[in-house]
Amino acid sequence: MAVAAAQKNREMFAIKKSYSIEVDSDFSELSPVVLNGKVDGHWVTKAKTTGFRVQPAPNGYPSRRRSLVDDARFETLVVKQTKQSVLEEARARANDSGLDSEFIQDATHIGNDDNTPTVEDGTQQDETKNGHLADADIGDDAANADEDYTLTEEEVILQNAASESPEAEQAIQQAALLLRMRDGMGTLARILKTIDNYKGCVEHLETRPSQAPGVQFDALVKVSMSRINLLQLIRSLRQSTSFAGVDLMSDNNISSKTPWFPRHASDLDNCNHLMTKYEPELDMNHPGFADKDYRERRKQIAEIAFAYKYGDPIPSITYTESENATWQRVFNTVLDLMPKHACREYKAAFGKLQAADIFVPHRIPQLEDVSNFLRKHTGFTLRPAAGLLTARDFLASLAFRVFQSTQYVRHANSPFHTPEPDCIHELLGHIPLLADPSFAQFSQEIGLASLGASDSEIEKLSTVYWFTVEFGLCKENQQLKAYGAALLSSIGELLHALSDKPELRAFEPASTSVQPYQDQEYQPIYYVAESFEDAKEKFRRWVSTMSRPFEVRFNPHTERVEVLDSVDKLETLIWQLNTEMLHLTNAVKKLKGLHFE
Repeated sequence: MAVAAAQKNREMFAIKKSYSIEVDSDFSELSPVVLNGKVDGHWVTKAKTTGFRVQPAPNGYPSRRRSLVDDARFETLVVKQTKQSVLEEARARANDSGLDSEFIQDATHIGNDDNTPTVEDGTQQDETKNGHLADADIGDDAANADEDYTLTEEEVILQNAASESPEAEQAIQQAALLLRMRDGMGTLARILKTIDNYKGCVEHLETRPSQAPGVQFDALVKVSMSRINLLQLIRSLRQSTSFAGVDLMSDNNISSKTPWFPRHASDLDNCNHLMTKYEPELDMNHPGFADKDYRERRKQIAEIAFAYKYGDPIPSITYTESENATWQRVFNTVLDLMPKHACREYKAAFGKLQAADIFVPHRIPQLEDVSNFLRKHTGFTLRPAAGLLTARDFLASLAFRVFQSTQYVRHANSPFHTPEPDCIHELLGHIPLLADPSFAQFSQEIGLASLGASDSEIEKLSTVYWFTVEFGLCKENQQLKAYGAALLSSIGELLHALSDKPELRAFEPASTSVQPYQDQEYQPIYYVAESFEDAKEKFRRWVSTMSRPFEVRFNPHTERVEVLDSVDKLETLIWQLNTEMLHLTNAVKKLKGLHFE
């Protein structure tokens, strides 16, 4: 997987481009090792991963080495390490001569351009000098401050925003400062004068007695000033011994707490980042590891997916005789097992796909045909993926009713087992239920919940996805049926899940989201939903407890995700809903009138 960090001003750690992970041919290491570097000016992380020596069983997926949950956890680890590297680089840059001398020189210019403060009402003239607090307030350590100046995360974001251009430096920034004053209220006058000398405006000021030892008062000061002046102000205040601490508080305009996420379906062009640790050339246990022709074929199909852009028709793949034969073996097996073990929604959609001449034994369906079919039934569409996507990118796509599907085929020597998703898994496992309106809605709600979610919440959402969309069971006339895609495309695990061997639990998102998964053998635990509607209702209640401070909705007319963070947006939505309710009410009245006639 590749993670590019520090997108300026809008997000702190977002993936901007797709880079392949570099993995050593030596698989002796037992834990990931993260190495940081730059590619095209962006921070990326390269990770060494391990190969697992496992013996695949004949009936598929007992030795899974691919899991959306594992991907999410791996992402979290890499993002944390990348974040630390970016902060360390920014802090080191601040301690180099460039940033510090720039701060001091610019601050001196500010002071020289302004009139020297005058003595008023007995206030000493030396309270401020050149825009800084008085020299008397500068401790002995100030001389060494330039050698050890530590930027906080918020300051790194602010610094990145200011460095975009000269205009960005002078852009007005609103921010909140928390100042811990050692010397009491007398310090306030000097604070206000310093802010004024940096051409700042105080928008709010409040104080309270401090509970910290050696500190008399805490002051919360909300200011408005240019970004470069704000950075200089913070540095100036930190050099004074009058303060035990000077902190730039998180703010919506400069915080990394609200990460970037796609707002329009076209933004998914930037959500195609891969977890390549299971590529054939990287994993010696992959069925295609020693097959040079197979690896080359995979690369060719991957390049087609990488070139795809929003609005393009999905390119067709001319599948070989061997690939179509592999599809036929799995397809016929699913046909045999489906009547007894699949849920009614899956069987109904499967029949529609057969009737549309999309699902046929002798030919692998083209994604463009499948996408058009889904669009007519549930509004879902497909998008070609080059391989195993990162968990955040994959879930984000679902929010737009877009399913990212691979186009390559598993190796012919292993028709019932693949360590990563291939088009047979996507087509036979996922596509039929994405044509069911209720299940499509459930999938989209998982995607919407992922937008702006924290890394830990992405892990939980991935776990819910794993135990439902991939390995879910449901009740149907008091009998267990499978709806999970991994079950419906895996003979061995399907029969295992519906036997008396595993433990079955009722689906409850709060407990499901933290349940450890099994990726080396069959699952010991499966979760059973009463119905798709019941699963959706429970999921909605659970999502409402997540930490995200805003709600989102998908507008199907514009293919845009709307953040519901203002009264105006809510009023517009209410007006739209009232219009829909009026149409529904009129329809009910007309139907009742026809009924009584």
